[in-house]
Amino acid sequence: MQKRWTLVPARSAPAQRLQEQLNIHPALCSLLAQRGITDFEEARSFFRPSLSELHSPWLMKDMQKATERIAHAISQQERVMIYGDYDVDGTTSVASLYLFLQKVHAPLTYYIPHRYREGYGISRAGIDEAAKQGITLIISVDCGIKSVALIEYARTLGIDFIVCDHHLPDEQLPAAIAILNAKQKDCNYPYKELCGCGVVFKLMCALQEKLQLPARAAFAHLDLLATAIAADIVPMTGENRILTYHGLQQANHSPNYGIAALAEIGGVQRPLTIHQLVFMIAPRVNAAGRMDEGGKAVALFVAESFEQARGFALQLQSDNSDRREADKQTTQEALQLIEENPQWKNSKSTVLYQPHWHKGVVGIVASRLIEYYHRPTIVLTQSGEQVAGSARSVPGFNLYEAIHTCREHLLGYGGHFAAAGMTLLPDQVDAFREKFEIVVAATITPDQLIPEIIIDQELRLSEVTPTFFSIISQMEPFGPENLRPVFLLRGVCDTGQSKIVKEEHIRFSLKDQTNRVALTGIGFGLASRFELLRGGQPVDVVCTLEENHFNNKTSLQLRVIDIRQSSDNQNTN
Repeated sequence: MQKRWTLVPARSAPAQRLQEQLNIHPALCSLLAQRGITDFEEARSFFRPSLSELHSPWLMKDMQKATERIAHAISQQERVMIYGDYDVDGTTSVASLYLFLQKVHAPLTYYIPHRYREGYGISRAGIDEAAKQGITLIISVDCGIKSVALIEYARTLGIDFIVCDHHLPDEQLPAAIAILNAKQKDCNYPYKELCGCGVVFKLMCALQEKLQLPARAAFAHLDLLATAIAADIVPMTGENRILTYHGLQQANHSPNYGIAALAEIGGVQRPLTIHQLVFMIAPRVNAAGRMDEGGKAVALFVAESFEQARGFALQLQSDNSDRREADKQTTQEALQLIEENPQWKNSKSTVLYQPHWHKGVVGIVASRLIEYYHRPTIVLTQSGEQVAGSARSVPGFNLYEAIHTCREHLLGYGGHFAAAGMTLLPDQVDAFREKFEIVVAATITPDQLIPEIIIDQELRLSEVTPTFFSIISQMEPFGPENLRPVFLLRGVCDTGQSKIVKEEHIRFSLKDQTNRVALTGIGFGLASRFELLRGGQPVDVVCTLEENHFNNKTSLQLRVIDIRQSSDNQNTN
């Protein structure tokens, strides 16, 4: 699929100031300026994130109320339940708080709702189970901010709630004893982009002071927090970046038994990076809730030995294998459905339904279909007497508003700009598909239907050196708002040694037009573009930089994202 190349505008004045202060490659100064770093002190803080720069937890609204209620529960030996979501953020939140509190409070349990029997967030079944166990305080983590009626129901049973959440609140808030959420309108906490586990971390920091616990008690599981930040796709800025930076160090030097077991079973190379947390660790944790029961992920993280954790990790590995197989099979079937229906293939949206598809993978499959067709996509399956599904959008298109416009065909829906979920009756699927296509076709722009590659900097091949890469590496951890830099190399040529590997990919061997500099690279899924390299004609390449580890040797290589015939035209679009 043809992609748009968009070069990020340079910020010349701040980059020039940085060049004078830092005396490093001008392209690096430009990269920093693009990320809002304009002077030496900001650069120092960026490259050396310090835990001393974290904000006081007491700045968060209701923190005093939350810690007082928990301290009271500890003094009175009340039974306390930690209640969390079944995804990575939720299960790491539950595990972190459980490991922290169990050192000072024995009557403690946790609860993860079943994805399919109970759904997302607080459930009536979970509250009833708490009442059955004699629980008088529930601390909800990564959920609860919208559970107004259910938290009121819990209150009638004599159960108090403390809500730790990071999702955007509605106008009406639940009647909890305390609500910890920096996104509340009247919360003065300076950093608003914490994930659920990040909010739990701030609670633990405050409790560390309140209960006079040993210094650093709240910092014992930063590797779990780093995993949550990586998996939840929150901005890699401010406190998130500081906590991830130090969490990765912990993951590599003294990891949680669960992280260590998943890394070993998954064959993850050390040192662990943010990329490995996102693509190797997180999917295995998520697979528990997708394919079976999310509580296994918490059991993994609170295991008391590596051997015990390894047992749970093997279960998650099995769940992940099942998830991958269901994902692969469903994606193949979905692509075939589109190919067999020309009106769907040429539409501006995709809405597919098969009753036998596994509910745990429909969101993943929707994302995969966007890789092929790049348009708003909804994948539906049977769920009891209803049809349920997940939706994913393309950049710039408001998916939630489009679904909202089709609400007369739905039983329920929820989500945000880029992703959503919905339920409907089987006899409404066709009508919903037709209405959704009408809405999308009327509101989506032509550019939104063409995938865009954002390019940070243009480089010469001769500038791609180990020294340059070492400084790029110090910009990690990468994530939203601090993405891995993408570079444009113009006018490079095949050395004659590039080749197709495994029928799908290209192993590149590229040189500049002086023939003095050559580099290798890998381009996944680019085999169809191999003709561009024939005859040694110059090409333009978009890539990132990475290290290749092979046969105990480490070398610098290009990770090629896209390639096109070279042009003297400086407009990359």
